[in-house]
Amino acid sequence: MKKCLVAALAFVFTLMTLALGVGFWGYNELNRFAATELKLDEPRELLLKRGTSFYQLGQELQNQQLLEFDWHWKLWGKLYPQMTAIRSGLYQIEPGDTPVSLLERLVAGDEKTFTLTLVEGKTIREWQAYLQTLAYLKVSDKPFIDVLEAQGDNSGLPEGKFFPDTYQYRAGTELNTLLTQSFIKMQQQLESIWQQRDQSIPLKSPYELLILASIIEKETGLAEERGKIAAVFVNRLKKRMRLQTDPTVIYGMGERFDGNITRKDLREETPFNTYRIFGLPPTPIAAPGREALLAAAHPEAVEYLYFVSRNDGSHVFSRTLAEHNRAVNQYQRKR
Repeated sequence: MKKCLVAALAFVFTLMTLALGVGFWGYNELNRFAATELKLDEPRELLLKRGTSFYQLGQELQNQQLLEFDWHWKLWGKLYPQMTAIRSGLYQIEPGDTPVSLLERLVAGDEKTFTLTLVEGKTIREWQAYLQTLAYLKVSDKPFIDVLEAQGDNSGLPEGKFFPDTYQYRAGTELNTLLTQSFIKMQQQLESIWQQRDQSIPLKSPYELLILASIIEKETGLAEERGKIAAVFVNRLKKRMRLQTDPTVIYGMGERFDGNITRKDLREETPFNTYRIFGLPPTPIAAPGREALLAAAHPEAVEYLYFVSRNDGSHVFSRTLAEHNRAVNQYQRKR
């Protein structure tokens, strides 16, 4: 009887030892699986449709040859049910990712982000061409007009009213959502700068400030010259002199512009030809950035009325026509 009891206890002990050994092996094996890097050499996108389950995800990762969909994956889900609450979306898998690091992002909904950059000095037409190149963004036929109308602006004139900046988005984002942020930011910047403007500038409204800033943006090659360029235009406005700035002529030409301005173009009667009209053109000619807005509101205290390009991004500034003509002869006509 005693021998049978000892044998039974020995058998139980053996089973327990075996179970502990198997358990210890399984624990180590599961941790090894969780820490093993996925099989990829470069970043890859992973699209999870709504309703994708934890097990379907494992099968998809196996289909992409990133891991083996076996008992390791299934047991991990059983032991850590919180890791199975994955969210739909577009994710980025990176070299060095493990099953755990990937699952942590999927559970957190940490989707891949994209950037949209509206560059200052560009026109709505140029921005629209750029927007067509962006991935995973829902773009309507007339997004800028749609946003204007949604914000209560029925002018149909979007030029210059959107703030140039970089905006982040996720796959499937509506472009109008980003453009609404841009529109509101421009309105806020413009109103704030207008309220703190130099009261001597001959502008009647924030919109006129926006127009002038757009011209300054197009004419500025060096940031440190922005205040002087602003001063030239403000001084000319005060003296009721024509602005005579090429970027306005180019804007008025639209798609006809081929890179050159002729004497015929300078004589053409358009609302934007500041060689023919007095004052500002009717709308902005591009999107000004904050620095151009500030320059329009606070031009430098100088008496310049002219400037001409040195062909290296910088300009020669002059107070008199005689000085200006000498600079033109030196830097433009001899060229």
